[in-house]
Amino acid sequence: MEHYKKLERMYLSANLNQEIYKTTTVKIEDEKAQIQLTVEPKYFHALGAAHGSVYFKLLDDAAFFAVNSIVKDVFVLTTNFNINLIKPVSKGVITAIGKVKFKSKNLFIAESSLFNEAGKEIAFGSGHFAKSKIELTEEIGYK
Repeated sequence: MEHYKKLERMYLSANLNQEIYKTTTVKIEDEKAQIQLTVEPKYFHALGAAHGSVYFKLLDDAAFFAVNSIVKDVFVLTTNFNINLIKPVSKGVITAIGKVKFKSKNLFIAESSLFNEAGKEIAFGSGHFAKSKIELTEEIGYK
C-alpha cells in the first residue's frame, strides 16, 4: 500500500536515521511495523553494550509506525511510552516489532518487542499515541 511506503520513506529520511542510525530498515503493514538495526560500537555505553536509548528509540518507533499505519491523514504523537529492558546486546541485528493494541477516535495504544539476532526478546514496551494536527505532507517527508 502506498501509505505504508510513504511512511517508510519518511522514517528513513529523518535526520536522526540518516546521520546516526544509518543501518536501519523498516517495514510497515496494517497495524504493524518492523524496524531492524545493526548494532555498532557507536551505540554502546561504558560497559560495551547498546545504550538503553537505542532500545527506547526502536521500541517507540515500531509502536509509533504501527499506529500511523492506520492514521492516514495526520502525524501521530507519542504521549507516553514505557520500556522494560531484559538483556544487553552488543552485536548483530536487532528487530523491533510494534503492534496496535487499542484504537479509538483520537487515542491509540501500541506495544512493541525488541529481539536479538537469535530471536530472543531483549526488551519490550508500550505507549499511548494521539493524533496531531500536522498533516502528512511532503514537507515532513511523507512522499
